[in-house]
Amino acid sequence: MKVDPQTVVNSNQVRLKNVHGQDIPALGFGTYELEGDTCRRAVDAALGTGYRHIDTARMYENEEEVGRAIAESRIDRDDLFVTSKIWRDDLDTEGVDREIKTSLKLLNLDYLDLYLIHWPNPEYPLEETLEALMKHREKGLVRHIGVSNFPPNLFRQAISLAPIFCNQVEYHPFLRQGENIHIARAHDALVTAYSPLAQGKVSGCEAIESIAQKHGKNAQQVTLRWLLEQNSVAAIPRSSTPEHIANNFEVFDFQLDDGDRAQIASLEKGQRIVDPDFAPDWDNG
Repeated sequence: MKVDPQTVVNSNQVRLKNVHGQDIPALGFGTYELEGDTCRRAVDAALGTGYRHIDTARMYENEEEVGRAIAESRIDRDDLFVTSKIWRDDLDTEGVDREIKTSLKLLNLDYLDLYLIHWPNPEYPLEETLEALMKHREKGLVRHIGVSNFPPNLFRQAISLAPIFCNQVEYHPFLRQGENIHIARAHDALVTAYSPLAQGKVSGCEAIESIAQKHGKNAQQVTLRWLLEQNSVAAIPRSSTPEHIANNFEVFDFQLDDGDRAQIASLEKGQRIVDPDFAPDWDNG
């Protein structure tokens, strides 16, 4: 798959036309499975490193710790992009109202930059959920709404119903998201890659390690660079180690060439890591 370099060369930003040209941080920090003080310290390290895009969720049960780290950082709120998500069992109108207010309280924030449906659930009409989210967007409690773990057909449906900012999906060199990316580009939306390092599997991959050696980087940095150079793609790596958090941010001082990109793209093998029992039909959803 040929990819066109995104205009994220020496800057941690991506521009989306449908949000009035707003620049958002293309490289964010994920907090899945980070709990308690470990989470607070990790977010503190990320903010200290320079991350300004922080991703959490109600299901992670760490919003309070994320909020504490944000407050302690004393970073201007307008300089941050904070995402949270609503769980798949709370997608009715009352659930949306309750969960947004709970997230804001725990995070100690007046608004969320982005609020996502964490997983699709056919038991709740998508139109009803998006309508409820839109009402909170109009109130200013969330600035943008989006989806997560939506296969292409559901992503298209969501976009037909509301101004969807992004689809957050598992995306790394071993799992292609070409159709979702095509949809995002067609509608000035974003694909945000979670598990962008394939939960550590990019380390030790001979092809990626070879490219890393050529650029004087490591496999994680090359993989993140590959993602960020793709139009309409952001990434949210996660780590609890300050050294790894800092290393993952050092991706804005080099650029891959066409051969590098083609070699990494050729590694795709449909290797999905996150696939719970309640997951949608990835091919026909």
